[in-house]
Amino acid sequence: MNTRLQTAIVIAALGVSATALSPKANACNITDYRSASSFHWSLPRTLPNSAAAAAVEISAASQASAAANSAAASAGNLLQQLEPITGLWQFTFTSKNNPGIPDGAQLDAGFVTWHADGTELMNSGRAPQTGSFCMGVFRHTSVYGYKLNHYALSWDPTGTVFVGPTNIREQLQLNRSGNAYTGSVAITQFAPDGTTVLAHINGNVSARRLTPDSN
Repeated sequence: MNTRLQTAIVIAALGVSATALSPKANACNITDYRSASSFHWSLPRTLPNSAAAAAVEISAASQASAAANSAAASAGNLLQQLEPITGLWQFTFTSKNNPGIPDGAQLDAGFVTWHADGTELMNSGRAPQTGSFCMGVFRHTSVYGYKLNHYALSWDPTGTVFVGPTNIREQLQLNRSGNAYTGSVAITQFAPDGTTVLAHINGNVSARRLTPDSN
């Protein structure tokens, strides 16, 4: 884990910890009364207004929640600044220069998450029993460029016969807005021995960033 990422995580952790501790420091804790041996409990002469007490509790909870959300958002923004591709994306693979497959035909589509530690997880549109998940690692090739190497385990349509590992390699360019990327993809299907090539196809990849407000 690089130094910038470690610093970001420490900052985020400190922010969340401070948020979590603040309400406890300013509120009465019932365990304090239970542990006080000399404390004598009696009914107050005037009962507090329950509606007002509830409003105070709701207000305090709302403030704590808002502070926690703000700290989490700040941590997420910091990680994205350190590693711009970090986040959830919707991707599409299309064919290019493949015999028998028209250019532009969709090869696959789904969702992919890029993590700030240099790992990646994809859920493709393949039938789950044939192997719809793959995991990878990436590195920078330029300021907005990335090289990705990831693997899936492929099975036959029944999900009972192992076909072999599938290697997917991508060369990507993130646009300056940080909300889309494009590039090339090369998919190689190996036999169970992991070395014999059964098939190979090339294509293009495009993706758009998903956010909490995306449709």
